[in-house]
Amino acid sequence: MRRAKPEKRELLPDIRFNSVNVQTMIQHVLKNGKKSVATGLVYDAMDLIKERTEKNPMEVFDAALKNVGPVMEVRPRRVGGATYQVPMEVSADRRVTLAIRWILSSARERSGKSFSDKLASELIDASNETGASIRKRDETHKMAEANRAFSHYRI
Repeated sequence: MRRAKPEKRELLPDIRFNSVNVQTMIQHVLKNGKKSVATGLVYDAMDLIKERTEKNPMEVFDAALKNVGPVMEVRPRRVGGATYQVPMEVSADRRVTLAIRWILSSARERSGKSFSDKLASELIDASNETGASIRKRDETHKMAEANRAFSHYRI
Protein backbone atom coordinates (compact mmCIF):
# COMPACT_ATOMS: atom_id res chain seq x y z
CA MET A 1 0.00 0.00 0.00
CA ARG A 2 1.10 3.55 -0.73
CA ARG A 3 2.45 5.62 2.17
CA ALA A 4 1.55 9.13 1.01
CA LYS A 5 -0.85 10.43 -1.57
CA PRO A 6 0.93 11.88 -4.60
CA GLU A 7 0.39 15.61 -4.99
CA LYS A 8 -2.10 16.67 -7.65
CA ARG A 9 -0.54 18.09 -10.80
CA GLU A 10 -1.87 21.51 -11.71
CA LEU A 11 -3.43 21.40 -15.18
CA LEU A 12 -3.41 24.56 -17.27
CA PRO A 13 -6.68 25.53 -19.02
CA ASP A 14 -7.04 25.02 -22.79
CA ILE A 15 -6.40 27.80 -25.30
CA ARG A 16 -9.79 28.35 -26.91
CA PHE A 17 -12.30 27.98 -24.07
CA ASN A 18 -9.96 28.67 -21.13
CA SER A 19 -11.38 25.63 -19.32
CA VAL A 20 -9.53 23.03 -17.27
CA ASN A 21 -12.28 20.45 -17.98
CA VAL A 22 -11.84 20.80 -21.75
CA GLN A 23 -8.09 20.37 -21.28
CA THR A 24 -8.75 17.22 -19.23
CA MET A 25 -10.98 15.93 -22.05
CA ILE A 26 -8.16 16.59 -24.56
CA GLN A 27 -5.71 14.68 -22.31
CA HIS A 28 -8.10 11.70 -22.15
CA VAL A 29 -8.64 11.68 -25.94
CA LEU A 30 -4.85 11.66 -26.39
CA LYS A 31 -3.42 8.53 -28.04
CA ASN A 32 0.26 7.83 -28.76
CA GLY A 33 1.24 11.34 -27.64
CA LYS A 34 -0.48 13.11 -30.54
CA LYS A 35 -1.80 16.09 -28.62
CA SER A 36 -2.45 18.31 -31.65
CA VAL A 37 -4.68 15.58 -33.14
CA ALA A 38 -6.57 15.19 -29.85
CA THR A 39 -7.00 18.97 -29.55
CA GLY A 40 -8.32 19.15 -33.10
CA LEU A 41 -10.82 16.36 -32.47
CA VAL A 42 -12.22 17.98 -29.30
CA TYR A 43 -12.42 21.44 -30.90
CA ASP A 44 -14.13 19.97 -34.00
CA ALA A 45 -16.66 18.29 -31.70
CA MET A 46 -17.30 21.65 -29.98
CA ASP A 47 -17.83 23.32 -33.39
CA LEU A 48 -20.31 20.58 -34.34
CA ILE A 49 -22.18 21.12 -31.06
CA LYS A 50 -22.43 24.85 -31.83
CA GLU A 51 -23.77 24.04 -35.34
CA ARG A 52 -26.34 21.49 -34.21
CA THR A 53 -27.72 23.12 -31.07
CA GLU A 54 -27.12 26.85 -31.70
CA LYS A 55 -26.07 27.03 -28.04
CA ASN A 56 -22.74 27.88 -26.48
CA PRO A 57 -20.73 24.61 -26.71
CA MET A 58 -19.28 25.19 -23.23
CA GLU A 59 -22.79 25.20 -21.72
CA VAL A 60 -23.57 21.88 -23.44
CA PHE A 61 -20.19 20.45 -22.35
CA ASP A 62 -20.63 21.54 -18.72
CA ALA A 63 -24.23 20.24 -18.64
CA ALA A 64 -23.03 16.89 -20.02
CA LEU A 65 -20.31 16.59 -17.36
CA LYS A 66 -22.77 17.56 -14.62
CA ASN A 67 -25.37 15.04 -15.81
CA VAL A 68 -22.97 12.12 -16.32
CA GLY A 69 -20.90 12.56 -13.13
CA PRO A 70 -22.02 10.03 -10.49
CA VAL A 71 -22.89 11.09 -6.94
CA MET A 72 -22.45 7.61 -5.40
CA GLU A 73 -20.37 4.60 -6.37
CA VAL A 74 -19.49 1.25 -4.79
CA ARG A 75 -15.99 0.43 -3.58
CA PRO A 76 -14.91 -3.05 -2.47
CA ARG A 77 -14.10 -3.50 1.23
CA ARG A 78 -12.81 -6.72 2.80
CA VAL A 79 -14.33 -7.57 6.16
CA GLY A 80 -13.47 -10.90 7.75
CA GLY A 81 -12.83 -12.86 4.57
CA ALA A 82 -15.82 -11.47 2.69
CA THR A 83 -15.67 -8.63 0.19
CA TYR A 84 -18.57 -6.18 0.38
CA GLN A 85 -19.47 -3.55 -2.19
CA VAL A 86 -19.75 -0.47 0.02
CA PRO A 87 -21.50 2.62 -1.38
CA MET A 88 -19.41 5.78 -1.11
CA GLU A 89 -19.85 9.40 -2.16
CA VAL A 90 -17.73 10.46 -5.12
CA SER A 91 -15.36 13.43 -4.77
CA ALA A 92 -15.66 16.32 -7.22
CA ASP A 93 -12.40 15.52 -9.05
CA ARG A 94 -13.28 11.85 -9.46
CA ARG A 95 -16.80 12.79 -10.58
CA VAL A 96 -15.40 14.86 -13.47
CA THR A 97 -12.84 12.19 -14.35
CA LEU A 98 -15.43 9.42 -14.43
CA ALA A 99 -17.81 11.57 -16.47
CA ILE A 100 -15.14 12.29 -19.09
CA ARG A 101 -14.06 8.63 -19.16
CA TRP A 102 -17.65 7.39 -19.63
CA ILE A 103 -18.47 9.99 -22.30
CA LEU A 104 -15.37 9.09 -24.29
CA SER A 105 -15.91 5.33 -24.04
CA SER A 106 -19.55 5.76 -25.11
CA ALA A 107 -18.48 7.99 -28.01
CA ARG A 108 -15.90 5.42 -29.15
CA GLU A 109 -18.55 2.66 -29.10
CA ARG A 110 -20.98 4.66 -31.24
CA SER A 111 -21.24 3.57 -34.84
CA GLY A 112 -20.80 6.06 -37.57
CA LYS A 113 -18.61 8.79 -38.85
CA SER A 114 -15.56 10.59 -37.51
CA PHE A 115 -14.68 10.55 -33.83
CA SER A 116 -15.40 14.26 -33.41
CA ASP A 117 -18.91 13.68 -34.79
CA LYS A 118 -19.47 10.77 -32.38
CA LEU A 119 -18.11 12.83 -29.45
CA ALA A 120 -20.35 15.78 -30.32
CA SER A 121 -23.40 13.47 -30.49
CA GLU A 122 -22.55 11.88 -27.15
CA LEU A 123 -22.05 15.27 -25.46
CA ILE A 124 -25.38 16.55 -26.80
CA ASP A 125 -27.13 13.35 -25.67
CA ALA A 126 -25.50 13.56 -22.23
CA SER A 127 -26.58 17.19 -21.81
CA ASN A 128 -30.15 16.08 -22.66
CA GLU A 129 -29.92 13.20 -20.11
CA THR A 130 -29.99 10.43 -22.74
CA GLY A 131 -27.27 8.22 -24.23
CA ALA A 132 -24.96 5.43 -23.13
CA SER A 133 -22.93 7.50 -20.65
CA ILE A 134 -26.10 8.45 -18.73
CA ARG A 135 -27.05 4.75 -18.67
CA LYS A 136 -23.63 3.98 -17.14
CA ARG A 137 -24.23 6.58 -14.42
CA ASP A 138 -27.67 5.11 -13.69
CA GLU A 139 -26.16 1.60 -13.39
CA THR A 140 -23.60 2.92 -10.90
CA HIS A 141 -26.32 4.60 -8.85
CA LYS A 142 -28.43 1.41 -8.89
CA MET A 143 -25.45 -0.61 -7.63
CA ALA A 144 -24.92 1.88 -4.80
CA GLU A 145 -28.62 1.79 -3.93
CA ALA A 146 -28.73 -2.02 -3.98
CA ASN A 147 -25.75 -2.25 -1.61
CA ARG A 148 -27.01 0.40 0.80
CA ALA A 149 -27.20 -2.28 3.52
CA PHE A 150 -23.37 -2.33 3.64
CA SER A 151 -23.02 1.43 4.04
CA HIS A 152 -21.98 1.03 7.68
CA TYR A 153 -18.68 -0.51 6.42
CA ARG A 154 -17.52 2.89 5.15
CA ILE A 155 -13.82 3.03 4.37
